[in-house]
Amino acid sequence: MSPRVCGILLAGGAGTRLRSLYPDVPKPFIEVAGRPFIHWVLRQFAAQGIEDFVVSLGHLADVAERLLDERPVDGLHVRTVREQKPLGTGGAARLAAASCDHDYLAIANADSLVLADWHGIWSRLQDPAVAGVVLAVEVDDASRFGQLDVDAQDRLLGFHEKQPGAGLINAGVYVLKRHVIARFPKSSPLSLEQDVFPALLAAGIHIEVERTRAEFLDIGTPDTVRVAARFVKRHFAVEVIRDH
Repeated sequence: MSPRVCGILLAGGAGTRLRSLYPDVPKPFIEVAGRPFIHWVLRQFAAQGIEDFVVSLGHLADVAERLLDERPVDGLHVRTVREQKPLGTGGAARLAAASCDHDYLAIANADSLVLADWHGIWSRLQDPAVAGVVLAVEVDDASRFGQLDVDAQDRLLGFHEKQPGAGLINAGVYVLKRHVIARFPKSSPLSLEQDVFPALLAAGIHIEVERTRAEFLDIGTPDTVRVAARFVKRHFAVEVIRDH
């Protein structure tokens, strides 16, 4: 793995489906197992050797920055950027990328966790022809998630809307070589799935898909938030948190 990887965590969304339950905190900062959920995302990225992060904020950015400042000392370098207006996931990724000069950009939604080892991602990126890799989870029921269309060599062909049945779902993790950012469309707001990747594929940019059967969690609904603490406690060494 290249040592020059910037983790870009997208945490600026309004979280409309959860806002009535958590009106005072951005979705990736909902408390799970005693920490803001994004803490566990940072932990998972750190396990892949990533230490430098830019977190893109929008909705309730002041709250998010305070919670990031309060996180325990963990050896990670985390800084933030703020969207002055909604930029979409693609626009937020482009904004955050301007704050780091790393060779690779590991872009992810900060409200989901996929417990995959990234060895296969880095292996694919050693090929000079491969510009990026999308992490995908093979599931028996893909009804809640967008699916990926791939060829026989797992080269990305496109994105599908949600549909029932088994499928290869988008885990919301994208590892791109630095030069790909310059090929993002210039419009705003900009969606990674609906705007950026279709434009890259239309331009002949070679994007591959790394499959995993690793466990996956997103906290996009009240039901998934309810199971999140159990998920985290099963997979992480959860710190004992004391009130001061």
